[in-house]
Amino acid sequence: MKYTKATDYALHIMAYLVKQDGKDNLSLQPLASHMNISPTYLSKILTQLVKADLIQSSPGVNGGYSLRKPKTEISFYDVIQATEGSGALFTCEMDENRACPIEKVMRDAEDKMVNYLKEKRIYDVV
Repeated sequence: MKYTKATDYALHIMAYLVKQDGKDNLSLQPLASHMNISPTYLSKILTQLVKADLIQSSPGVNGGYSLRKPKTEISFYDVIQATEGSGALFTCEMDENRACPIEKVMRDAEDKMVNYLKEKRIYDVV
């Protein structure tokens, strides 16, 4: 399984915001420079994080982005769900009319991974 680049960047962005500890609103251009990401692409990722209520955007001269949730509550799963969505990783296409035993194994594995990622906090690795 492979996550998109957006998820990689989003996890690193959130880690950076957690490190900043809410001291300042971080504006797009300096954040893009620090992360070495194009401002356009970064803006799309930040929009996803805002929609997921993980960060907030403040307009104006002193505006920028800051954490919305307490830094100790943000899980890896929260960030991954913001960028990847919540759809199943595997869907059986072979057994349409009955329970697929392969899909059950895959779903069980996915459930274990989801639970693990829900327990792991960005704060703990920063």
